[in-house]
Formats: sequence, C-alpha cells, structure tokens
Amino acid sequence: MNSSNIQKVVSQVFMEKALRDFYCQGDSCKGWETNVITQPAAVKNIVEVGADRISAGIGVGDHLSEISLARMIDHTMLKPEATPEEITTLCKEAAKYLFASVCINPSYVKHCADLLKGTKVKVCTVIGFPLGATTTKIKRAEAEEAIENGAQEIDMVINVGHLKSGDYDYVFNDVNQVVLAAKRKRVITKVILETALLDDKEKVAACMICKKAGADFVKTSTGFSKGGATVGDIALMKYVVGSAIGVKASGGIRSKEDAEAMIASGADRIGASASVKIVLGEKSESSY
Repeated sequence: MNSSNIQKVVSQVFMEKALRDFYCQGDSCKGWETNVITQPAAVKNIVEVGADRISAGIGVGDHLSEISLARMIDHTMLKPEATPEEITTLCKEAAKYLFASVCINPSYVKHCADLLKGTKVKVCTVIGFPLGATTTKIKRAEAEEAIENGAQEIDMVINVGHLKSGDYDYVFNDVNQVVLAAKRKRVITKVILETALLDDKEKVAACMICKKAGADFVKTSTGFSKGGATVGDIALMKYVVGSAIGVKASGGIRSKEDAEAMIASGADRIGASASVKIVLGEKSESSY
C-alpha cells in the first residue's frame, strides 16, 4: 500500500464531501449522481431529498418489499458467558426467522455448523476479536481453523493501533492474509473497523485499505468498545467503498427503526443480538 496515495484519496474524499455539503442543501440538491447505492431503501431516501439521478448495479430491486429484513441480519451472540444451550437457541431462532447467519465465537463454529446443516442460515464467526491486536499469523490460523470447522463468513477486527499510526502496509497485509485464507474456500470476509475509535479520515483510509485487500464487507463495530454503529458512519463508509463491497452496521442496533435507519443510509447487513425483537418490531436493551 502506498501511504501517500491513500492520503491523497482521503483528502479528495473530504474535498468532494465539503463541496457537496456546500452546494447540496436540503431540497435544493439537484443533479447529483451517486454510484454507491445498492439498497432500494437508500435510493428512496436520496430521491426524497431531491436527487434526480441514481446509478445502481444490476439486480437492485425496485420495490422495498423485495428486501427481507431478516435476511439482512447476522443473528449474534458474542458474550463471553454464552453457553452451548444459548447457542443452540440462537441457531433455532435463526432457522425459524431465516436470518442471514448466526455470528458466534470460534469455539461454537462446529456446533452451529452441525445444527444449521441443510438450512439457508450461514455460520459466521469473529477473528482477532474484540481487540484486533493479535498477530497476522494468528489471525490467519484462526480463520483457517474456523473455516475448517464450518464457518462460511469471517468477521475480523482490524489492527486499530497500526491504522491510527499510519502503518497502512501492516493493516493491508493483516486484512489481506485473512482474505486470502477465506477466498480459497469461497468464504466471505467482513472487516470490523471499530469506528468509535477512529476519526473520519481514519475511517476513509480503513475502508480504502479493506477494499484494496479484497474484503467483501467493511463493518462498523465489535459492540465491545466505546460506541456502535451510526447512520453517519454507514453513509461515509458506503460513500468510500461504493457498490464494490458491502457495509455491515453493528453495535447498538436494538429496534426495527434502528435497523431501517442503517439500511436507508447504505447498510447491506445488520449485526444484532436483538434480531428477533427487531423483526417483530419490538425494542431491546441489548448492547450489541
């Protein structure tokens, strides 16, 4: 990774954003074209504030009813005290409501893979969780073992310290090694940025690195740090990565309204432990 090139693009992104914010205010915003929209809810939101042209990829639905909220949710249980019985319940709920995946700690991957065999629900696990500070070698080995045990999606934590120090080569290689291990088995990789610990320029740089490293998604949060997902972070991340890769919102999403706000801002996937309450339109006090 070329650090100077990244800094140039970061500066360009913020210049574009400043110009857009200056010239595009409320209903006076006309003529802006965006090529980063993959969700009908986001398209609807942008049209309503005045955009008269939208560019979207093949396969994007033209009716909001085509999106099943449940199929966009990773049903999550990452608390350290989670028992096998609770994980079994998680899998049963995921199969019942047809969530996209269950997201669990690595020790439960095989258990979930056995329980969910023959269903449409995938098994997702976390790597380098929750700090992202383990070595690249260990992250790759952890990912390989999880995949061998049946993981179909990997959510790895970026090395926040190296990112904040500007050591982009380290961060690129850290992400890329896990991506390479995953792609060998056609496993999806999502990279957790821990956005609550980053300023906006660091978020932009992280998104660019993850995209270059071949990740399939960038993700906001572990749910174990100072803050979770915000609609502002989702919009910024989607603006940077475009339609090439997905954006996952996680951390603090407790209601259907929370989830819909994230989707309207550009989220392609939601991570939540309150998944059942979300699809039923109820509110949870869960922190993840």
